[in-house]
Amino acid sequence: VSEVYSLHRQTAYLAQDYFDRYMLTQENVSKDLLQLIGITALFIASKIEEIYPPKIYEFAYVTDGACDMWDIQRTELQILKTLDWNLCPETPISWLKLYAQVEAQKDGENFLEPQFCQETYIQITQLLDLCMMDISSLDYSYSVLAAAAFCHFSTFDIVHKVSGLTLDSVVSCYRWMSPFMETLRSEAKPQLKNFSKVKSDDQHNIQTHVAYLELLRKVQEHQADTSDCQLSP
Repeated sequence: VSEVYSLHRQTAYLAQDYFDRYMLTQENVSKDLLQLIGITALFIASKIEEIYPPKIYEFAYVTDGACDMWDIQRTELQILKTLDWNLCPETPISWLKLYAQVEAQKDGENFLEPQFCQETYIQITQLLDLCMMDISSLDYSYSVLAAAAFCHFSTFDIVHKVSGLTLDSVVSCYRWMSPFMETLRSEAKPQLKNFSKVKSDDQHNIQTHVAYLELLRKVQEHQADTSDCQLSP
């Protein structure tokens, strides 16, 4: 959905934040409602982050009849009340952009203009995207998740410099991410996609579709193999 409507990565990450925080307050949620909650979270996030967000009927359309506009409106109000209208958290993506920009900054000027390598950035975001599919990502703060992902493409000294985080606060997350990183190393590197209505210096900020469920399955197999090796005499 995000790629179809050229939604930004921050929009997708806000939606996941809303979804996770809402679900943590619920019990015995029917699987049939998960798509409705997810598409509603994305609808809310797009209104927060996008300059020209898709209309509500467009979100209903992509559910292929599973959710109508009234379902989304009703669920929107439920989510907003549950989250107490706290809709602007710093996400892993916003932390990552900050770290990358600080690391790439050379002249102390034009800080708001991206100066980091877009190709490396989308590789780090792919690692973050995959990690966020795992429920264990909830064990770590967003700033630590971003720092650990950044560390897999840099050094801890640089990560400490741009984030202020200590090795002790990052190392557990870094190690947890290692199977995810190993899985991605065996895949083709992500390519910067071209979106006709998006400026070239903003292309890297658009959330793209990747078969993350299949990649997550490979990660879980890698984790199981590692666990078996550790248990072997």
